[in-house]
Amino acid sequence: MSSLVQTSLERAACFKELVAEVQECIKCPRMSGSARVLSATSGKLDSKLMFIAEAPGRHGADQTGIPLCGDETGDNFENLLARANMNRSEAFITNAALCNPKDDDGNNANPNDKEIANCSSFLKRQIQIVDPVLIVTLGRAALDGLNAIEPHDFTLSKDVRTLVNWSGRALIPLYHPSPKAIRLHRNFMLQQEDYNFVADQRTLLLQNPPQP
Repeated sequence: MSSLVQTSLERAACFKELVAEVQECIKCPRMSGSARVLSATSGKLDSKLMFIAEAPGRHGADQTGIPLCGDETGDNFENLLARANMNRSEAFITNAALCNPKDDDGNNANPNDKEIANCSSFLKRQIQIVDPVLIVTLGRAALDGLNAIEPHDFTLSKDVRTLVNWSGRALIPLYHPSPKAIRLHRNFMLQQEDYNFVADQRTLLLQNPPQP
C-alpha cells in the first residue's frame, strides 16, 4: 500500500480532510452517540510506528478523545510502553472502529464485521497518510480491520509476537491490553515481552528500512 503524501504540508492537509469526514460519519447506528476519536491526539503524522487497537472504550477514549487513554486499558497500554522504553508520543495510535460500540445496556461491546468494514476506508487512509514503517495491531478486531483493507490469513493464536508482511509493510499482531484480555488470553508478563519485541523490531527496522 503506497503513501498518499510526500510532504508534511500534504500530510497535514490530508489528515485534516480525513478528520472532518470522520466527524460527519453516520454509517453505524449504535455509535450515533459516541465520539469520533480521530484528531491530533492520535499522534505525530510522520510516526514510524502505528498502533491499531479495536475501538474507543466508553470510560476511556470516548470521554477523553485520546486513543487508549483514560481507562484501565489505557493505563495498561502506557505501562507496557514505558517498561519497553517506548512512549506514546513516538507513535500514531488509532482504532479499527473509530467510535465506541455499546451493547443494549450501554456497556462496551466489540465492533462487529459491518462496523469494522464501515471504518476500513478511514483506516486505510490513516495508514497511507502516516506511512509507518511498523504497524502493531492490538486484538482480533484490529487484525480484521487490516483484512478489510487487504486480505490476510494472520491470527492472534498463530502469529502473535511475529514480524510478518502485510501489504508491503511490517506488521506485528498482539493481543489487546484490556483487563479482560490480560486475565483470559495473555497475561501482563507475556504482553510485556510482546512490547519488548516491538521495541527491538522498531529499532532494527529504522536502522534497515524495508526497500519499496
